[in-house]
Amino acid sequence: MLETRVQYALPRAGWPAPRTLHQAARAAWRGEGAAQVLLRVVDAEEGRHLNTTFRGREAATNVLSFPAPPEATLPGDPLFLGDMVLCAPVLAGEAREQHKPLAAHFVHMIVHGMLHLQGLDHQTAAEAEAMETIEREILDGLGYPDPYKETP
Repeated sequence: MLETRVQYALPRAGWPAPRTLHQAARAAWRGEGAAQVLLRVVDAEEGRHLNTTFRGREAATNVLSFPAPPEATLPGDPLFLGDMVLCAPVLAGEAREQHKPLAAHFVHMIVHGMLHLQGLDHQTAAEAEAMETIEREILDGLGYPDPYKETP
């Protein structure tokens, strides 16, 4: 069971509903037992600040995952996976460019970020292939198309 908390750090209108975000995160939880994650939807300014501060890149990015250290979970509490930051304007721009529905792109990036919070990465071709396969399976189970398939 995954408990999700959703924060909108910008006006909520026009962005996917918390229920959609919860569903995506829960579908991507591959662990056993109870866990928690925070999903924060931000504007470009906050996205840029976080990406600059934590990754040294002076632009906003679509999703940032901040895995929690083990000591962030107190004995007897659900495992705290960490925080995920979704930059709404970047996701909206990518969805337009890739001809994808906004909700589908949000869901994909939540699944992607959740896998990062659980220790998966895509630094090598083999890691990327494995992670993309898992993403496709989760998204298919949620009724979303393959996010890596080329669209016109």
